[in-house]
Amino acid sequence: MAARLLRRMLGSRLLLLRSPLRSSCSGTDTGSLTKQAEATVATDWKKKLTPEQFYVTRGKGTEPPFSGIYLNNTESGIYYCVCCNAPLFSSEKKYNSGTGWPSFSEAYGTCGRDESNTNIMRRPDNSLGSTRTEVVCKQCDAHLGHVFDDGPTPSGQRFCINSVSLNFKPGSGQ
Repeated sequence: MAARLLRRMLGSRLLLLRSPLRSSCSGTDTGSLTKQAEATVATDWKKKLTPEQFYVTRGKGTEPPFSGIYLNNTESGIYYCVCCNAPLFSSEKKYNSGTGWPSFSEAYGTCGRDESNTNIMRRPDNSLGSTRTEVVCKQCDAHLGHVFDDGPTPSGQRFCINSVSLNFKPGSGQ
C-alpha cells in the first residue's frame, strides 16, 4: 500500500528493490525502498509540508503542549491526515483531556473496539525509556501522536494527537 502511494507521488523517480519477504497477513510482496528513493521521498515530503509538519509527521516529533491550532476547536467536522488526506478522527469523539493536545476517544471508522476500518495503526514506542503506543496514519505512515488507556468511557482511550499532523474540514463530523 505504501509503495503504491509513493509510486503515485513520485512517478518514475521512485526506485524499488523487491524483497523476497512476504507480509504475514496478505501474502503480498512488501518491497523496500533504496537509500536513494528514501532520500527522494524525504525531499518530497519537505516540499509538501511545513518544517513543523515534517518534524512531527516524518520525524516522529511532538508539537509543544497547548500550542496546536485544533486544541480548542469545537466545530463539527472531520480531521484528516495532513500528509495524505485520509480521514482520521471525528469531532464527535473529540474531548478536552487537559493534556495540551487534541484528544479523541476513538478513531474515525471505529466500530466498538474494531479499528480495521480506520486509517490509523498502533505501534509500540519505547523512545523515552517507557512503553507507549504510537499512532500512525495507515495510508502514509505519518506519525500522529500516541494513545493511552486513560480516556473516557466507553472506549477508555485517549488519542493524544498533534494538531500539525491534522487538517480539519468542517461538516457533520460523522
